[in-house]
Amino acid sequence: MEHAPVVIQGLAYSFGSSQPPALDDLSAVIRPGAVTGLVGPDGAGKTTLIRLMAALLLPGRGSISIFGLDTRREPTELHRIIGYMPQKFGLYEDLSVMQNLRLYADLQGVIGSARQQAFGRLLAFTGLVPFQSRLAGRLSGGMKQKLGLACALIRKPRLLLLDEPSVGVDPVSRRELWRMVQELVNEEMAVIWSTAYLDEAEQCDEVLLLNQGKLIFAGPPRELTKRVIGRCFQIRNMSGNRRLVLANALQRQEVQDGIVQGENVRIVLRNGASPPELAALSAGPEAKLAAVAPRFEDAFVDILGGGPGGTSVLAAAMAQVKDDGLITVEAQGLTKRFGDFTAARDITFAIKRGEIFGLLGPNGAGKSTTFKMMCGLLRPSAGIGRVVGLDLQQAPGQARSRLGYMAQKFSLYGDLSARQNLEFFSGVYGLAGAKQKETVARMIDIFNLGPHLKVAARELPLGFKQRLALSCAVMHEPAVLFLDEPTSGVDPLTRREFWTHINGLVERGVTVLVTTHFMDEAEYCDRIGLIYRGQMIAAGTPDELKGSTANAQLPDPTLEDAFIELLHRWDDKSREAA
Repeated sequence: MEHAPVVIQGLAYSFGSSQPPALDDLSAVIRPGAVTGLVGPDGAGKTTLIRLMAALLLPGRGSISIFGLDTRREPTELHRIIGYMPQKFGLYEDLSVMQNLRLYADLQGVIGSARQQAFGRLLAFTGLVPFQSRLAGRLSGGMKQKLGLACALIRKPRLLLLDEPSVGVDPVSRRELWRMVQELVNEEMAVIWSTAYLDEAEQCDEVLLLNQGKLIFAGPPRELTKRVIGRCFQIRNMSGNRRLVLANALQRQEVQDGIVQGENVRIVLRNGASPPELAALSAGPEAKLAAVAPRFEDAFVDILGGGPGGTSVLAAAMAQVKDDGLITVEAQGLTKRFGDFTAARDITFAIKRGEIFGLLGPNGAGKSTTFKMMCGLLRPSAGIGRVVGLDLQQAPGQARSRLGYMAQKFSLYGDLSARQNLEFFSGVYGLAGAKQKETVARMIDIFNLGPHLKVAARELPLGFKQRLALSCAVMHEPAVLFLDEPTSGVDPLTRREFWTHINGLVERGVTVLVTTHFMDEAEYCDRIGLIYRGQMIAAGTPDELKGSTANAQLPDPTLEDAFIELLHRWDDKSREAA
């Protein structure tokens, strides 16, 4: 008997009568033999939908049928045909790779020869054969995700549910994960891939776009992209400040969305609007407007009503620092050894006031080690780190008082409420009395934290966690801002909001050091240092790095293409030297 694909009918779910519905009257068909992308802003209902399909939650109204099985009536049978990789790493970090695989095999009743065949197949498939005895907690981000995928595939599923499998994973590992999943897809299997990376969604066979619990688009990504054909442009040959040009463009009624792309600014016009006059944007006399092909992300932001605009209320509240061109952040020969292992070797760079410098590199390359040395959280084995002229080892307290730090993993106190975190960190940064109360109130207003002030920080939606972390990092108006993957896992609208604030702060004279796996936001950097195998292997502007890798096969590489090509070149050079 041939079973139906995944059928969702009139689905609704709420976490409480006082809460708005997490999902509301959602109907969709998900076909096998395809990868279906699940996209939408934070809080749209993506994870709730995945949990409902996994029968971990039961519908409040409506139904879900998966290959003929109803999630309400037949959850046990359903679990035998589903592979589920949750958003947060669902493995045991103090168990080895092989111990995690054995545990999942036990939980799914895979025994005997089938068990050994599954282990051999999955270890080879994921490239984890050399790492069977390594603790899961000591794997790189990409290897953790591969292990999570292997555990979801212990029993060959008919429905594979992947809840943001590539969050926090570098571009090389993301491409490997995507290739692995594409190899799995056949007419017997359906794959749901929830993602915050819209270039991934663009490669899916179909997408479901959720917003506030409602399904607002279902179909091939190219069908949604058609809505912005003829509305996408780049402003090129600018002599003006690109951040100022972007901010000016986003204030125009005719502009729906905009981002920085290297030396250019990309804009999307509102439907039926004419392009703005470039003179009004302060782009310079040589600036030109060039039509470019639309992307899925352009259409995504358009259907959701556009980006957040170009004015940062946060930056407007900060004092202007004179742009004197001085070096405010400096690394000289920074090296960190852990026993026989050198995590970072001879890292050297300098950042001027009012500049954004990006540290890029694959998971495990040494970025976070370098970052922690620059923050004074790790003592270098050799070399010097300075912030506003202060040596981080000789005057750590003074140096830290001049910088703001937003950690890669949510670094605030999860058991404290949002307000308590604001009050605690403002006190740590030396604010007291009326000044402290005024600053806390201003941060609450700027980041719209009012409705969440009594909520424990760990319970906040991801976008609000990140807003709270940024507000705590900048409330003392630091001269230098260190951002370690500040937008990991958040949706494109929230990323745009963050970069509006960052661009605004930089225009006020703040210096920014940032790490990121989003190549689109790396385009905002004035310069980039690419770290690989503990060394800085390339440095330059985003356009310089792209230009250095252009060839006949790829005449116009993206920053992600350049990132991967530079790593390959370094590996080739290292093999030749050996």
